[in-house]
Amino acid sequence: MNHELHQKVTASHLQRDAYLYVRQSTLRQVMENTESTTRQYALRERAVAFGWRPEQVVVIDCDLGQSGASTNREGFGRLVAEVGLGHVGVVLGLEVSRLARTSVDWHRLLEISALTDTLILDEDGLYNPGHFNDRLLLGLKGTMSEAELHVLRARLRGGILSKASRGELKMLLPVGFVYGPDDAVVLDPDRQVQAALRLFFETFQQTGSAGATVRRFRAGGLLFPRRLRTGVHQGEVVWAPLLHWRALRVLKNPRYAGAFAYGRSQGRRGVTGQEERRIVPREQWHTFLPGAHPGYITWAVYEENLRQLRENAQAQGADRRKSPPREGPALLQGLILCARCGERMTVRYHCRGDRLLPDYVCQKEGIAHGVPICQQVPGAGLDEAIGALLVETVTPLALEVALAVQQELTTQVEEAEGLRRQQVERARYEADLAQRRYLYVDPQNRLVADSLEAEWNRKLQGVVAAQEEYDRRHQTNQLALDEQQRTQILALATDFPRLWRDPATPDRERKRMVRLLLEDVTVRKEDEITAHVRFRGGASRTLALPIPPRCWQLWQTTPAVVQEIDRLLDEHTDSEVAALLNQRGFHPGQATSFTPRIIARLRRTYKLADRFTRLRRSGLLTQTEVAAQLGVCAATIRCWQKSGLLVAYAYNDKGSYLYTAPAAHAPLKWKHKRSCPSFEPLSHRPQEVQCAT
Repeated sequence: MNHELHQKVTASHLQRDAYLYVRQSTLRQVMENTESTTRQYALRERAVAFGWRPEQVVVIDCDLGQSGASTNREGFGRLVAEVGLGHVGVVLGLEVSRLARTSVDWHRLLEISALTDTLILDEDGLYNPGHFNDRLLLGLKGTMSEAELHVLRARLRGGILSKASRGELKMLLPVGFVYGPDDAVVLDPDRQVQAALRLFFETFQQTGSAGATVRRFRAGGLLFPRRLRTGVHQGEVVWAPLLHWRALRVLKNPRYAGAFAYGRSQGRRGVTGQEERRIVPREQWHTFLPGAHPGYITWAVYEENLRQLRENAQAQGADRRKSPPREGPALLQGLILCARCGERMTVRYHCRGDRLLPDYVCQKEGIAHGVPICQQVPGAGLDEAIGALLVETVTPLALEVALAVQQELTTQVEEAEGLRRQQVERARYEADLAQRRYLYVDPQNRLVADSLEAEWNRKLQGVVAAQEEYDRRHQTNQLALDEQQRTQILALATDFPRLWRDPATPDRERKRMVRLLLEDVTVRKEDEITAHVRFRGGASRTLALPIPPRCWQLWQTTPAVVQEIDRLLDEHTDSEVAALLNQRGFHPGQATSFTPRIIARLRRTYKLADRFTRLRRSGLLTQTEVAAQLGVCAATIRCWQKSGLLVAYAYNDKGSYLYTAPAAHAPLKWKHKRSCPSFEPLSHRPQEVQCAT
């Protein structure tokens, strides 16, 4: 038999190196199952016995501690590459499972080895993958190794599922829970941890948003506990600022409601070889046992928190359903429905002066199919009407609400102050512990003593920082809840309309109040805007609002002003009309006051006849025409007009006039003087001479 094995080894094989692949599945096996590692390294002697020199044996052991089913084994990849390049004469492994646990990796290695005439040596014998019988035997060994792995996994999986179905499976507990002496899950005995978690859940119920909860903690200078999962301090609780992803994880964990759950996520390997996990619905969980251990909230509160998170996240979904209140002034953002198609309407904003005004648009189908939008409703007037309706509805309950708000604020301050006080106590305890460690050390051991002294100094600095933060926050809270502000809260409660319209009230808070009262608002725009308001309790109201004018309509001068301009132009010029309108308090559509240029533009826009046309229609003559009829020059007519001897009417602001016909004047007797022409009437001078200046 040994002779047959030696016959498989040829001179070409001995000219190439022998590669020994060493692997253990886990780091624990590397540390504890040392005999398996020793047996694998001993295969070097087998290679030497077959003719390879000791310096030709290359050991690849960088995959120690990695599973054979892993796809990121650097050592195995190097081995396959060297075999493919024809650098390997024989591959040594204790057994097939050391080389690969999947048929894909094993058969790929066999295929490449057959192409490059590479031998495979294990504890049982020497094989040539190019020979049919040897390849068949190696294939069977690979199949049996994979089946063995499946059986082992099935046994382990069965035991895990059996214990999980009874709720006895010990898993990593989230911060706030520990295992008791009898392996029962109990609340963490650290009161500061309990206070922080209870304050967290209470804050979320008050704000309704994970982001707002994180901001509330950061604004109050509060820290949140977390348990270290790795490192030398594994299992210890550390305190750090609350992060948004951590807040979401706490809110979605059923453990905090006292429920045992197993199988909340499922994992599978993707095309990249990395494990991908996905959250599965509650109906697909393997085990769900509510009330299995004490919790920080009830199951009803847990489900309400999940519902709130879903509503907050639905703005990002495909159907864009309800969305959390944002910073914009749109009061009905996320609550308004289209009465034509039933879809939820979105918000657009536009600027008018220094104001940001909303428009509610039903555009989902228009965007999806490239058709005109369903309807667009101006939001400013609708929001005002809804606000007035809420003021009318809520005012009788304002006092009770304000008192509850005052009590809630006081409770929040007390809870936050208690948590900060516990932080100071913990810092003092850690400083005392560091002091005791320093005092217990041998003073002659300066290396250890210096390190402990530095640690003690850091803990003392932490005590000072925590105390200063506590004192600063305490003083701020006292100022925030003084008697004067309590009086202001009660005063605002009796005047809810002023509270609602107060510019200092954030738009987000107004929208949160709307969500507490309204279920949704269905809107239809035709000749007027009809809004059907549905309250939380089931009551409903219908509002009918006129369609607000468009922006260009607001810039237009009102028809009454245009009519007044048309009337004044019969007797006055453009500048006189502008002065009279300003005196009477009229305003143009866009400007603050009338000017002659605005009057001229309005005449052209509305096709109003100017004063010249109006006077000509009444039979008045120009200066040239009057001069021709009287047989004098035009300058003489102008001189007579200035002397008040002719009836003249100004038709513009440049001093141009139109005159009555000469037949309307009394007969004139001419006097010839060298200085300037003049005349006097034969009978008498005119008693009244009209001259519009």
